[in-house]
Amino acid sequence: MTGKRASVIGIGNLLMTDEGFGVHVIRFLEKKYSFPPSVQLIDCGTAGIYMAPVFEQTDVALIVDAAAIEGHPPGTLITLDHKGMSGRQIQTSMSPHQVGVLEVLEICRLRGNLPSCIEFYLVIPKDIGPGIELSPEVHRKVPEVAKKIVTRLQKEGFDIKDA
Repeated sequence: MTGKRASVIGIGNLLMTDEGFGVHVIRFLEKKYSFPPSVQLIDCGTAGIYMAPVFEQTDVALIVDAAAIEGHPPGTLITLDHKGMSGRQIQTSMSPHQVGVLEVLEICRLRGNLPSCIEFYLVIPKDIGPGIELSPEVHRKVPEVAKKIVTRLQKEGFDIKDA
């Protein structure tokens, strides 16, 4: 093990259908895999600014969320690093009063506490209306994203096993 710390951060509101995608992925990872203490699985829900300490105390941050990105059909999976996210107009805050993850990361950067690796695993939602189940298009992406995250963490040297 490398001495690094990793955080897999699921963002979303479980009461708004596909907007809860990040939280569903965290729950799937908790059931299917065993992680070392150096890897945290975090259900950030709609924590907004309260996510800052999570980012400031990790080396590798893998963020899972739903994002409204024009020109892609529902269920499309998009993976970007922090630089790839910064220049885009991507709506990751589905609620107008919610502080978005990009704003929180900028605060961390200004304070000198940005993780060395930041990656986003985004899915295009079909429905963000009231409801607790993911749409079929988005639900199908949960195991795929989970596997990508496990593979990425293993590449970083973290020992992850099937549960």
